[in-house]
Amino acid sequence: MSSDSIEFNRPYMTGNELQYIAEANEGHRLAGDGPFTKRCHEWLEIHMGVQKALLTHSCTAALEMCALLLDIVPGDEIIMPSYTFVSTANAFVLRGGVPVFVDIREDTLNLDESLVEAAVTSRTRAIVPVHYAGVSCEMDALMGIARRHELAVVEDAAQGVESTYKGRKLGSIGTFGTLSFHETKNVISGEGGALLVNDAAYTTRAEIIREKGTDRSRFFRGEVDKYTWQEAGSSFLPGELIAAFLWAQLERSSAITRTRLDAWANYHALLAPLEVKGMLRRPHIPTYCEHNAHMYYVLLSPEIDRQVVLDVLKANGVNSVFHYVPLHSSPGGRRYGRTHGSLEVTDRKSEQLIRLPLWVGLTLAQQERIVAVLTKACSVTGSM
Repeated sequence: MSSDSIEFNRPYMTGNELQYIAEANEGHRLAGDGPFTKRCHEWLEIHMGVQKALLTHSCTAALEMCALLLDIVPGDEIIMPSYTFVSTANAFVLRGGVPVFVDIREDTLNLDESLVEAAVTSRTRAIVPVHYAGVSCEMDALMGIARRHELAVVEDAAQGVESTYKGRKLGSIGTFGTLSFHETKNVISGEGGALLVNDAAYTTRAEIIREKGTDRSRFFRGEVDKYTWQEAGSSFLPGELIAAFLWAQLERSSAITRTRLDAWANYHALLAPLEVKGMLRRPHIPTYCEHNAHMYYVLLSPEIDRQVVLDVLKANGVNSVFHYVPLHSSPGGRRYGRTHGSLEVTDRKSEQLIRLPLWVGLTLAQQERIVAVLTKACSVTGSM
């Protein structure tokens, strides 16, 4: 990559990460659930407003824990969008569950709540809303459907740290929430995630499943005199060095979010003329949401060739990318899941979307350059 190229993502460090990692090393606690893990748990529980927070080694792991907590068995159905990362489906497929793919909304690209209830069958066990780009799904409607049909709600809030729905943190509304701290997210630990438990009935089992199916956490709290194998589980917890790195990020999460929001707002203003000209559509943020500026994407007009735009951007040193290949059209999706109704919006929007570089430290001058190149690229392909 040339020196003047603009990266799509650049992991941000606050400056305290290495100090905290050194502290963990000096304290001779490198395995999971040490002092830094406990700080992260307490921060998440208080800041997010949840019953229980448990660090995991990825958001994928947190989703897999949800499938275990819900006792998913072969044939159980889980309603979700197709426009999501594979982990959303894979976590349930591993237990024999059947993803039921429902279309997304035109405006937010989130699960279309108006289509969900018709997809419910006697085999449905859960709804998995994915908060795309850190913008909330319509949670009141989805929770209402879940109550009427006695379903669990698993919020895939991988992209949603610091975002809210009507004042509530994403991940704190459903039965469970899952977060990601992957290096591409706003708050990071390289790899990492968290399970948020919002129903107290699941907290003890969540600890057991996370600790290889044992009641080890209760033993260390002095609640039992020894720990033993209780049920099926796995090793879902991260090491203490990961937690130390994450703690430095959580301390600065509000500042990180503000900085990203400033950059997001710059893009939104710079791209307004292109939307007026009909070249693209900018992101839509419902009034009931506060987002975290996880990403800035544009939806190109149908007559514009996305690959040509990406090629022009790359040739000019701007590293932009598209996003998911819809799961329902993938080999795994066809093998393990099924669709409910038409997924026309998913198919169409997935072919139009481009994500622009966004990271802490991206300058206004760089954003102006990105938008200038994008404008040129859209003009070239739009006139073909």
